[in-house]
Amino acid sequence: MTASDRLSRQIGIMMIAPDSLTLAPNTPLLVFGGPYSNLQAMQALLTEAARRGISGNRIICTGDIVAYGADPAACCDLAMASGMHVLMGNCEQNLGAGSSDCGCGFDEGTECDRLSSAWYAYADRQISPAHRAFMAACPERITIGLPDGRRLAVIHGGASEISRFLFASTDDAVLADEIADTGCDGVIAGHCGIPFVRDVGTGLWLNAGAIGMPAHDGTPRVWFSVLTPELHGLRVDIHALTYDQAGAATAMRAARLPEGYAAALETGLWPSEDVLPPAEKASRGVPLQPVTHLWRAEIATRRSGTG
Repeated sequence: MTASDRLSRQIGIMMIAPDSLTLAPNTPLLVFGGPYSNLQAMQALLTEAARRGISGNRIICTGDIVAYGADPAACCDLAMASGMHVLMGNCEQNLGAGSSDCGCGFDEGTECDRLSSAWYAYADRQISPAHRAFMAACPERITIGLPDGRRLAVIHGGASEISRFLFASTDDAVLADEIADTGCDGVIAGHCGIPFVRDVGTGLWLNAGAIGMPAHDGTPRVWFSVLTPELHGLRVDIHALTYDQAGAATAMRAARLPEGYAAALETGLWPSEDVLPPAEKASRGVPLQPVTHLWRAEIATRRSGTG
């Protein structure tokens, strides 16, 4: 057994390629999205991972390390130093390429579009060439192999559109098409900023949550997920995370970033609902609850025709 193989057994995860990994049974994987330049939230997330005994090799970020907050360079440094796997989000894609806007998918002329010009310009000034190179090298997809043979595609927004918004209210047929486009059995995504998980036919769709902004639920909490392969399938736990949101908001105001996003850290409400479907608008200010979901292994057996 090589030193690399011994390390893989110790951490419970085997790297096959930079964009592919396999989970061992009963080994948790922490997944989160959208740090959004929120250093205080990112520090709290890594502290929580350490408390759970989850090393950087078993952490995946679904992208957008850099966005609304005050500390884009420090968040990049922390991600790079932690050893976590970072997916390419639209912010990594555009900052890495030196583009003039975030490519977030906001409709032109909306409040989100207007506000993005301020924080994107700030982030563009703060990051270094090394940070841009790091972002440009992030994979657009990570494939996770499970002990039961099923595979999950980790993407940022949609399978073919990096900045596609897909919410809990999105029709099953739309999500099923997205899953099919990946060639995998399920999807872990980010971008929309509000966590949810559900079975889609025999597949799974998980938005792991974002840590850089609250989930528009009227609380300052942010969200991440832990995936654990168990005997009967994959257990998915969506957890709330508390952190120093007052410090993060103060830092944003000191940097003269848009007040709407700084206030959102404290109120738990977004400054605009431009991107939200009607169902998510109707849920404004309704506190989310932690979720535990089991994606059962026998689904794969039934689908294969062996059960």
